[in-house]
Amino acid sequence: MKFKILKALDVAGLQVFDPVVRLICGENPPAQLKKILLFIGIPIVAIIASIFAWNYIAPRHTTKAGEVPTPGVVKDAASGIWTFHVRENQKAHDFLLTGEQREQALADVEARMAEIEPLAAAAKERVDTLEAQSKDAIDTEAGPLQEEYKALRTATRDAAKEREAALIAEAEALPTGNAAAREAFLKKVAEHEKLTETEKDELRAFKEHIDAAYAAKFPELEAARAEYNGLEEERQYLSKRLEYLTDGNQSIKITAEEQKLDELQAGFLMAEGGKDTLKAAEKVLSQQASIERIATSEYSRPWTFPDQILRSVWCVFVGFLIGSAIAIPLGVLCGLSRIFMAAITPFIALFKPVSPIVWLPIVFIIVGGFIADPTTAPVHPAFLSSAITVALCSLWPTLVNTALGVASVEKDHINVARVLRLGVFSRLFKIVLPSALPLIFAGLRISLGVGWMVLIAAELLSSSEGIGKFVWDMFNNGSSQTFAQMFVVVFVVGAIGLLLDRIMIVLQRSVSFDGAPTAL
Repeated sequence: MKFKILKALDVAGLQVFDPVVRLICGENPPAQLKKILLFIGIPIVAIIASIFAWNYIAPRHTTKAGEVPTPGVVKDAASGIWTFHVRENQKAHDFLLTGEQREQALADVEARMAEIEPLAAAAKERVDTLEAQSKDAIDTEAGPLQEEYKALRTATRDAAKEREAALIAEAEALPTGNAAAREAFLKKVAEHEKLTETEKDELRAFKEHIDAAYAAKFPELEAARAEYNGLEEERQYLSKRLEYLTDGNQSIKITAEEQKLDELQAGFLMAEGGKDTLKAAEKVLSQQASIERIATSEYSRPWTFPDQILRSVWCVFVGFLIGSAIAIPLGVLCGLSRIFMAAITPFIALFKPVSPIVWLPIVFIIVGGFIADPTTAPVHPAFLSSAITVALCSLWPTLVNTALGVASVEKDHINVARVLRLGVFSRLFKIVLPSALPLIFAGLRISLGVGWMVLIAAELLSSSEGIGKFVWDMFNNGSSQTFAQMFVVVFVVGAIGLLLDRIMIVLQRSVSFDGAPTAL
C-alpha cells in the first residue's frame, strides 16, 4: 500500500509529501521528520509570516480605493462573491417554481422576512447610537485641534505678511548699483521664502493630524455597520425572492395572461361586425404571442464569478486545443525534416515574442469579419478571439519541444523500422511519436501555463465574460470592496493555474518512461 501511495504522489508531482507517508509507515522517523520540517514546515512558516506581514502593512497604505485590504477583508470578499452566486442561482430557481414547491418557498421567505425586520431595526438603532458616540468622541478630540489650527494659520499668515512688508520697505531703500547690498537683500528674501515653506509644512502636518482624528476608526461601530449591512442585503435579497415567487414568477405570469386570453377569446366569439371581429382576433393573437414569450423566457441572471471561472477555463481549454493542433504537426515536420525546420525557424523567432495585447485586436477584427451578428452566432466573437489569442501565444513551447523530441529519436529505432519495412505512418505512430511523447508533454505543460496567463489579459481587453472581465469591472468600480475582490482573483487564478499544472504533470508522468523529474 505504501508503494502505491508513493507511486501516486510521484505521478502527480507531489513528492513533497513522501516523507509524511514514510513517517506514517515507520520508515526512519528522524530522517523523515527532518525532510518534513524542510519541505513542509518551513514553507508553512513562510506563508504564516507573509500573512502577518500583509495584515500589518496593508492598513498603513492608503490608495484612491481606500486601504489595502487585509487577509480578513479578502476572506470576507470571497465569502461575499460566493453568497452572490448562490443567491442569484436561488432567484433563477424561484422564477421557475410552480405549485406546492412555490408555496413552500414563499412561506419560508415570508418567515425569514419576519425574523429579519426586527433584527435590522435593532441593528440600525445600534449603528445610530454608536455613530453619535463616535461623532462626540471625534469632536471632543478634533474640535480643540481645529481651533488651534485656525489660530496657527492666522498667526503664520500675519507673520509672513509682516516679513514681506519689511522686505518691501527695505527694497525701496536699496541703493542702485550696490552689489553687496543687493546680495545681502537676496539672502534675506531666500530666508523669508524658506521660512514660509517651513511654516506651510507645519500647517500641513497639523492638518493631517486633524484629518487623522476625523478618520479614526471605531471597531465596535464598524462591526455594527457590517451586521446592519448584512441584514439589509439579506432583506433586499428576500424581497427579490418574494417578487419572483409572486407577481414575477413565470407560472403566475402565465396564469394571469391566460385569464386575459380567456376574456379576449370570449370577446372574439361575441364580436359583431367585420372591423370589431378583426380587432378582437388581433388581440387574441397578440395575447397568445405574449404567453408564448413568457413561457420561453428565462431569468435574467447576471454573470457571477464562479460562472466566469468556468468560462475562462473553457476558453483556455479551447485555445490550448487549437494551439496544440497547430503546434504538434508543425513540430513533427520540423523534427523529421531539416529543410522544413530551416523554413519555419524565422517564423518562430519572429512571432514567439509577440504580446497578446498585439494579437488580440488583430484577431478580433478578423473574427468579426466572419461573424456579422454576435447575437445569432453559435460562438461569441469575444470568446473565440480570446481563445485564438491564447493559441497564438501558447503554441510555441509545444512546437519547439515537439521538434526537439522528434529530432532526438534514437537512430537505432529508425533503423529497426527500416529493417521491418514499416510505412511512413506506421513509423510515425509506432516509433517517432511514442519516443517523443515525454518532450511533447513537457511543451504542452509550458503552453498551458502560458495560455492561462495570456487568457486574463485577452478577456480583459475583449470584454469576454471571464475572469479578465471580472477584474476590469472591479477596477472600474474603484471601491474598497471591489479592491478586495481583485485580491480574491489573484488567489483563484493562482490556484487554478496550479491545478492545471498538476493535471499536466500527471499526463506527462503517465507517458514518461525515463523517470525524469517533471515537478518543479
